Amino acid sequence: MSERAQLLLELADDELILGWRDSEWTGIAPFLEEDVAFSSIAQNEIGHARALYELAARDLGGDADSLAFDRRPDEYRCAPLVQTRLVGDWAGTIARHFLYETADAIRLEALKSSDDAELAGVAAKIDREEVYHRLHAEMWASKLREEPRFLDALERQWPLALGVVAPDQRPTLAERLGRKE
Repeated sequence: MSERAQLLLELADDELILGWRDSEWTGIAPFLEEDVAFSSIAQNEIGHARALYELAARDLGGDADSLAFDRRPDEYRCAPLVQTRLVGDWAGTIARHFLYETADAIRLEALKSSDDAELAGVAAKIDREEVYHRLHAEMWASKLREEPRFLDALERQWPLALGVVAPDQRPTLAERLGRKE
């Protein structure tokens, strides 16, 4: 498998699995507005996954749906951060949302300047939509910044957040979050 196809699958798998995890809040979020917000964010993430799977399918053959749904569980390349089920743990969900969106912004910045024009274009389109996800995550992180459950969740999930970005991007993630790597 080419390095490009590997990267596309990693990105797409992160977006797909996170979309599923966020959709688990549909109907049970603490506020009606958040029910709608998380449903919308989940739908966007799954749409981003589809765009990335379509690029990967061109490289690997097949189609986006088969890449998304017809692989064995051990063939998914998503980061452990997105795999965690947090239904009922709002503080944990917001911590993951904040960590993921911060890390994803770093990945997208790098991809937008890629020599691969097709990948750079998809990354730019995704980034335009992700701005709203980041604003949502930052708003909630600001509201919960002194909440012990949120702070504990950030601490627990920090090592998992490092797995979202490439090793050379980890210092940037740590800096943006005011942490030591």
